[in-house]
Amino acid sequence: MNFYQFIGLAAAFAAAFCAGAVNAIAGGGTLLTFPLLLWLGLDSKTANATSTVALYPGLFGGLFGYRHEMKDSRTALIRLGVPSLIGGAFGAWLLVKTPTLTFDMLVPFLILFATLLFMAQESINRILNLGDIEQQRSTVWWAGALALQFCSAIYGGYFGAGNGILMLAILSVLGFSNIHRANGIKNFMAICLNTVAVMLFSVSGMVRWREASVMAVGAIAGGYLGANVARRLGKTFVRRAVVCVGLTMAALMLWRLAGKG
Repeated sequence: MNFYQFIGLAAAFAAAFCAGAVNAIAGGGTLLTFPLLLWLGLDSKTANATSTVALYPGLFGGLFGYRHEMKDSRTALIRLGVPSLIGGAFGAWLLVKTPTLTFDMLVPFLILFATLLFMAQESINRILNLGDIEQQRSTVWWAGALALQFCSAIYGGYFGAGNGILMLAILSVLGFSNIHRANGIKNFMAICLNTVAVMLFSVSGMVRWREASVMAVGAIAGGYLGANVARRLGKTFVRRAVVCVGLTMAALMLWRLAGKG
């Protein structure tokens, strides 16, 4: 390994560490690792697959960090985990089989919509009089939640940038007012939707394992640290951070889309 390769791997580790922390707090870590991998010379599909595989272990660190806030969440985890798994598998299959141009055009608008929805969460809760989702929601309400998460998981398996914010927005509308609990459930759903994606990308030969292995270590450390930092900073700061990350990502993706036009 020469000096430039070492610098590249060090940069990949740092990007994955920051991405793991961002994913634990709000989501959007892909926008740190994906451009870095492109800078290292990987093509877009390989960069996307390698980023997904690299950040996957970090989700477990974030989940462990929120373990205390996730007590009594078994019903939500089971019900939302199933569509996450199925949708993530379908999204990953789409990435392998289809070009990305059309979906790339939708990405910034999806992120912007999810962020605006998250910003309006408290107002929506007051209007709908949302309370404890696991005790008050009807079968029809849960069916709608499962359908929304299935669509979110398809996007997450296909590309995933901003999918954490989209899932947080869904959880907010469903009545999860505790941002730390919602983050823990979000990390669990992200694990479900990325499990099949990681396996599919691996067997398809789309992963650069040297970069992915180094980044995975950074993502685990960042994911655990991000959850602990979020708890200490408080709900208001984390909620504002979610909005800032979402709006920044939407602007960057719109700028990227305009540059292609």
